Amino acid sequence: MKKILLLFIVAASFIQAQQNKSNSQADTLTYELKQISVSATRYAEQILELPYAVTILQSKQLKNLRGYGLDEALSTIPGVLAQSRSGNQDVRLVIRGFGARGAGDRSNSGTSRGIRVMIDGIPETEPDGRTSFDQIDLSIADNIEVIRSNASAIWGNAAGGVVNLSTVPSGGENRLSLRALAGSFGFNQIQLSGNTNFRNGKIFSSLSNSNLEGWRKHSSSYRTLLNFGVVSFLDDMTKLGLFVSGTSNMFHIPGPLTQKQFDADPAQSNSTYEQRDERRFNRLGKVGITLDHELDSSNGISGMIFVNPKYLQRSERGTFRDFTRYHLGGNFIYNNHSSLSLSIQNKFIVGIDEAYQDGAILFYSLSSTNSRGNDLKDNKREGANTFGAFVQDEIVFNEKLSLIVGARYDNISYYSESFITAGYGLQIKTFEKITPKAGITYSLSETQSVYANLGGGIEVPAGNETDPAGTYGQDKVFLINPLLEPIVSTTYELGTKHLVSLEKNNFVKSFYYDLALYLIDVKNDIIPYRGGRFYFTAGKTQRTGIELGTSIQFNNGFSFNGAFTFSNNKYQEYRVDSVHYDLNKTGKFADYSGNKAAGIPELFYNFGLTYSPSELHDVFISIGLNGIGKYYVDDANTLSVPSLNVLNATIGLNKPIEVAGSFSVRGFLTVNNLFDLKYASSAFINPDIVNNEAVFLEPGMPRNFVLSISFSYQQN
Repeated sequence: MKKILLLFIVAASFIQAQQNKSNSQADTLTYELKQISVSATRYAEQILELPYAVTILQSKQLKNLRGYGLDEALSTIPGVLAQSRSGNQDVRLVIRGFGARGAGDRSNSGTSRGIRVMIDGIPETEPDGRTSFDQIDLSIADNIEVIRSNASAIWGNAAGGVVNLSTVPSGGENRLSLRALAGSFGFNQIQLSGNTNFRNGKIFSSLSNSNLEGWRKHSSSYRTLLNFGVVSFLDDMTKLGLFVSGTSNMFHIPGPLTQKQFDADPAQSNSTYEQRDERRFNRLGKVGITLDHELDSSNGISGMIFVNPKYLQRSERGTFRDFTRYHLGGNFIYNNHSSLSLSIQNKFIVGIDEAYQDGAILFYSLSSTNSRGNDLKDNKREGANTFGAFVQDEIVFNEKLSLIVGARYDNISYYSESFITAGYGLQIKTFEKITPKAGITYSLSETQSVYANLGGGIEVPAGNETDPAGTYGQDKVFLINPLLEPIVSTTYELGTKHLVSLEKNNFVKSFYYDLALYLIDVKNDIIPYRGGRFYFTAGKTQRTGIELGTSIQFNNGFSFNGAFTFSNNKYQEYRVDSVHYDLNKTGKFADYSGNKAAGIPELFYNFGLTYSPSELHDVFISIGLNGIGKYYVDDANTLSVPSLNVLNATIGLNKPIEVAGSFSVRGFLTVNNLFDLKYASSAFINPDIVNNEAVFLEPGMPRNFVLSISFSYQQN
């Protein structure tokens, strides 16, 4: 902690010396920056006041995207690795190494872990830390908040990072829109959306249907998504929100390839996956209610409740599975904002979270047509409950210096039992942890701050990790694996955020940057092997990194956005029983201490250059480069995914063009992978070895285009 504070003081002194000459030039943009606040931190806070690495993507940054997968937006954020596994919503999502194992076989398709994902503050992440992307579509998002720092002290389990999508329209106009998209490999989407304002609030809704035939064999997907919401001020002190959504989502899984298969024909599917028609057919809905009430000028309460029923069907590893689940929960928060003196302000919050998921899983044989067979092989219950209580206090001195301290208690329990297999009755495993947090922010000016934080993190094993598959016929662990412990981490972070206005400069108008340095010590890092069929833990892992995000506005119509991440991720203590890899090596061990952590590239970046001169009336042309360095996919560091650099280009309209009265049109054309490069977009971690070849590469899409046209009726 002393090292962090020393770095903080040195950085603050240096940057303050450079700041004095540009303070007066930043005034015109101060107001705009002050309006950027973050709600995913449990109460609205201006972005410059937060001792965390935070990025906000606003609506204008989301309009010109295909919108099927989160990777299209999140790949532009430093520290966030977002990789599409087959071109649809199935995304491998990693933030500072958290979530790296969420790719492979064993129920990992269509899900992520280690990262908390929410829509309008209502969790998509399940109590065990897994997140499915069935209800997530960028086309419904007005803005996205991403906390890259470990947020376990305020959000609990699986909060190595936080992604919160807001569907509430930010504009004040009434609007009805029809958007049509078409693209390569049979992609098409139709979306009807609208919002209207009434005296005390607004109503908004959207309905979309997306189809993708897929560029790889056996990779088609189809999704229908309904989203509806009402936000209303019941009185001057009370705000009520109602959010309803539902989806029907089917996607086929093409599976991984060997290096030889990838080189010969990346469009082919894994023959085993295709033969068994491995797929997910998920139907689920969600209803959430939020309430914010100010008791008086200093005190307030807020609460949220939700229910999320699910009916999931899978063809997986030679069985047909029916899941009937219900996920429900909520939270309650009390906050107090008070003045301790004329120069000292205090912000205090305390709250509780509760979420519970349970349901039956029926395992059937797979019929000759890859449908549900007649043989019921197992009838299991799989449940999880998470309870958390947190407290945080922030003291602000002279609107310059902010100190935050907080802590959270989490209790997570798993329930599992088989109603068919004799001897495997109800089993319960519980994890408990107290997670602390401390942060300091100093405002060098109204447009620049430096910060440091020290925080703990917790991530318990996900459901499929505590329910291991039999390996080599000799494992005697069933239902709940007693060998796995929670991932416990400590994060040290130092950073700065700065907006610079250069009104007198003839070349650059303004630029914004945020810089973050971090060191994360991890204990009990959960490691998958055999493609995720089984899991064990590494003793200690260390991750260090630097992240830089920047946005530059030029006076000649050009703008530049960049995100750069470099990290070093190593196993410090890691010895594994070699029987997990070779049955003939029983009793021997492999020591991977000092090896690079699997699944985490050291280097990745995204750069975008846009040209939108005033003479072209909001027409823009942009070029984006997405790059990922080489990384290993096995603990022994013998298998690697080569580096990639993919170039994309878009031409479109920044603003709608009025065609008749209140009617307008806008659109864009994007060409992805402009030079048609062959690359691997994702990979299995510690994959299967079949006939002495590793099966691990998931190919990325070749050159493809997306055309979008939107028609809108707007009434101010």
